Amino acid sequence: MEYLKGDSRTQLTLYTTCLDDMIPQDNSVRFIDEFVNTLNLQELGFDAIASQGRPPYNPADLLKLYIYGYMNRTRSSRVLEKECSRNIEVMWLLKNLKPDHNTIARFRKENPKAIKRVFRQSVTIAKNFNLIGGVLIAGDSTKLRAQNSKKNNYNKKKIERHLAYIDKKLSQYNAELATADNDSKAQIQKNIENHKRHQVKYTQIKQELEADTTTENPQLSTSDPDSRHQIVRGMITEVCYTAQTTVDEKHNILIDYKVTNQNDKKAMGMMLRRAKSILRHHQFTALYDKGYHTGSEFDTAHTLGIKTLVAIPNIGRASQAPDPKYNVEYFKYDKHKDCYICPKEQELTSNQNWYKTRNYKFKQYKTKACKTCPVRNLCTTAKVNGKIVQRSQYAYAIEANAKRVKTNETTYKKRQAIVEHPFGTIKRQWGFDYIITKRTIESASADFGLIALAYNLKRIINIRKASRSSKKHCLCHFRRLNRLHEPKKSNIGVLKSLFYKRQEVFKIAA
Repeated sequence: MEYLKGDSRTQLTLYTTCLDDMIPQDNSVRFIDEFVNTLNLQELGFDAIASQGRPPYNPADLLKLYIYGYMNRTRSSRVLEKECSRNIEVMWLLKNLKPDHNTIARFRKENPKAIKRVFRQSVTIAKNFNLIGGVLIAGDSTKLRAQNSKKNNYNKKKIERHLAYIDKKLSQYNAELATADNDSKAQIQKNIENHKRHQVKYTQIKQELEADTTTENPQLSTSDPDSRHQIVRGMITEVCYTAQTTVDEKHNILIDYKVTNQNDKKAMGMMLRRAKSILRHHQFTALYDKGYHTGSEFDTAHTLGIKTLVAIPNIGRASQAPDPKYNVEYFKYDKHKDCYICPKEQELTSNQNWYKTRNYKFKQYKTKACKTCPVRNLCTTAKVNGKIVQRSQYAYAIEANAKRVKTNETTYKKRQAIVEHPFGTIKRQWGFDYIITKRTIESASADFGLIALAYNLKRIINIRKASRSSKKHCLCHFRRLNRLHEPKKSNIGVLKSLFYKRQEVFKIAA
């Protein structure tokens, strides 16, 4: 049987085409090239990376390489270095430049703020294409594993366990050393020295943890200092970063992100303030899950004039009544009298004193009628004071959110479909469920910033592919933006350039 035969590897060939002809006009690499060319990288904060013995690489070329890599599921600087020599699309994009992996890695590490500004430009492009509605947004966070194992993450309890174990082993080895013969004494002494080295190490970590007064439960990660041990879901924990995101409902485009090492409780107000600045108005509704249900954040949203729909968490066991019918949610608050009315029509009043907790102030409401109430055992387990209701200083905002959620259930159901779309693409489809960089939260922010930028550009391209002329229109728009950055020519210069272009057209036609 005959098969198709390839050309001889030693056969000399002469290509009759240029590198540009090998890249189709609708290839996404052309969009990357035009997009970066529209940017004023110096104004965005990019600095040329100097190298010894020769001129530095243009930041635009390194940015193009990274965008192409992230859009094609490649983040490693070493793999990107290889692509410069074997990938024809990268050869076209970089015009046959071949930066080494150290130069590539340094560019990402040293430009986290500039990368954030480039992401902002992708949001601007989406706005110009009318792809952002700005009416309904959704916010959520995702956990991204850090380059730090659980073993190299320490807290006070973990250090105490390590030190207690070492003390126990040292006592055991010292007892064995007293009765050991000469052959085994050397090995026991070696084990003792090894444990003493670890004891010194853990003692130093303990001192650092005790000196940290920024939080109640300080942590120390030795490989990636800014990463934190957090709950990912259920009982599963990881040493990770938290990426807060804001997504627009119209086409599921990311409009903002922020990488932190904290949970969601205090994140909503910050993200809403940033969303208002990006959209340049506050006439939108924000959707969040119950992890963001915090009184102070509702107060911030109220101050900003932004409507929120945040899921209401379940009441904790300690706050539940023996009979659910007598939970606090069924007590009515009378604003004029400043009292609560229980299901048995009794008034719970306050002494008007404010009590302080770590994060907010509250009043207490109670009544003497609890002593003789026939359903007291169904309402409370307190044996002395009876039922006590606490009302925080942010109760008005929490109640307003609860009313909005109740009257906009259909709108809130859109939250997951909106906000999970980027996470599904980034983590499930692309496999970017971890941070590839190490050392400092700024480096992690640069990594996720390139992920978010690649997602937005790919999303814009895919949306614009709805019609045949869309690709051409998208590319022309990039070129139009590029011309805005060019210096204006005089009328004579413009006429001359048009005249020469027309001459060239006639020559080609002839």
